[in-house]
Amino acid sequence: MDPRLWHAAYGPGVPKEIEYREETLWQLFEGSVARFPDAPALLFLNARLTFREVKEDAERLATAMAGLGVGKDDKVAIHLPNLPQTVIAFLATQRLGAQAVMTNPLYTAPEIAHQWNDAGCRLAVTADFLYEQRLRTLRGSLAVEHYIVASIPEYLRFPLRQLAPLKLRKSQPPHIARVAPGPGVHFFRPLIRATTPQELPPGAAFDDVALLQYTGGTTGVSKGAMLTQKNLSVNVQQLRAWFPDYRDGDEVLLGALPFFHIFGITCVMAFAMSTGAAIVLMPNPRDIPQLIKNVAKCRVTLMSAVPAMFAAINQFPDIGKYDLTSIRNCFSGSAPLPLAVMEEFERRAGATIVEGFGLTESAPVSHVNPLGGVRKAGSVGIPFPDTDCRIVDAERGTRELPPGEEGELILRGPQVMKGYWKRPDETAKVLRDGWLYTGDLAAMDEEGYFTIVGRKKDMILASGYNVYPDEVDQVLMQHGAVQEACTIGIPDPRRGETVKSFVVLQPGAEVSEAALIEHCRASLAPYKVPRIIEFRRELPRSSMLKLLRRVLRDEELRKLAGDSAEWERA
Repeated sequence: MDPRLWHAAYGPGVPKEIEYREETLWQLFEGSVARFPDAPALLFLNARLTFREVKEDAERLATAMAGLGVGKDDKVAIHLPNLPQTVIAFLATQRLGAQAVMTNPLYTAPEIAHQWNDAGCRLAVTADFLYEQRLRTLRGSLAVEHYIVASIPEYLRFPLRQLAPLKLRKSQPPHIARVAPGPGVHFFRPLIRATTPQELPPGAAFDDVALLQYTGGTTGVSKGAMLTQKNLSVNVQQLRAWFPDYRDGDEVLLGALPFFHIFGITCVMAFAMSTGAAIVLMPNPRDIPQLIKNVAKCRVTLMSAVPAMFAAINQFPDIGKYDLTSIRNCFSGSAPLPLAVMEEFERRAGATIVEGFGLTESAPVSHVNPLGGVRKAGSVGIPFPDTDCRIVDAERGTRELPPGEEGELILRGPQVMKGYWKRPDETAKVLRDGWLYTGDLAAMDEEGYFTIVGRKKDMILASGYNVYPDEVDQVLMQHGAVQEACTIGIPDPRRGETVKSFVVLQPGAEVSEAALIEHCRASLAPYKVPRIIEFRRELPRSSMLKLLRRVLRDEELRKLAGDSAEWERA
């Protein structure tokens, strides 16, 4: 069998192999500045920064950071929502050859302390309200020596710059704060204005680490994936090759995916800065009304998003008032995209959605459905150029499985990480003989299209049979009354685990638990059918709007522990 049989499904104009430019992220960005100096790079409310202006501020900030002791391979924490300062700080870090540690603004104090101390961060770029709410009292337990403090309004123009603080103070919690000057505290825009760019030493080499990207830690302690300049640069170039109708210097990308997540870092921020595209910055991806307004007003042409965003846009009450037809292509990832959601969005926007797959350790993209070729609903598509994939047995990972059989997805390619920071044992578990063992369970069909059936850690073992939660969720969401579903396994003394599903209904819809169970019986083997269905108004989500099975699982385990304790007391 042809080891890359999926090449036959590539869209017109997509190369089977790419001759990569050995350019770092900063060098790719400099290329955009040289080609499109006066084109808009960052759009944020009424702020508009050109590529020339972004480069000037990034070089000034890099000079200032160097003056504070940051050099090649030092770790810089960037602890911000999607703001102009986030992009500028990321680029300044790349200019110095330092390593960015992107940090979720919603992290608690223990999560921040673990990440920054594990990485050994010397400097942090944060926001005034985050400094006051999280960091000021935490400073004594952190190795960080300097804090560069940004404020949301500082890049806005009149009159928003004057009006925004009033609104930000009323939000809960407030999104602006007064930070007292003191040792190790510097202020973002004043620091840039007071700094004259200096000649800096050469930055990173192509094989140097660019990003220490921490995984979510859902299976244990959060680990830092070492992603090199090569990993990220190559993945950006693979993306560019996948969209042959993409117009350098003339695209507008929606920047709603958080830049602390690898999906947003590569597929929006690095991609746009490398190709001369403008980014419409959105600090809050859950603000669907503002998202829709931004798409219509700024004439967004390419939208990378997660399925929950597409669904929320479809369900927005006044969606008919907005023109979304500027969007040509959309890239969906992070979770399965229901067919009904895809079809409804495409009908409204006239755009094409291609569903893909990736993970932090592959920088992230490895698979996408082809543009101009066959899209298979429910599939994450075919591997990128220069990317090899196999399905192997889930137990040992040593036996390659034929098309149609389910097992663990493994892959190799130039976008695969160097390893985990300071964790050689964890690295050895996932990087074996040049292959990345993803932990995702998948199947490949006869044409080389891959379908993800679940995570190894999420797989339910019911009466000795494997049950994949994603499969159950997809069947439930085929019922017209169901908006969302999330399935988990809960301990069962007889079956080992039993299947329980949590369901959110469509607005105004009604259906019984018995009716949904009967619906599942028509499409699922008996051992896969949920034994229990619980109705919820909403389901727990991450900051990337990804459903959190572990939260539901933890809730069930606590309930079981409580019931057991109550029984013992009785």
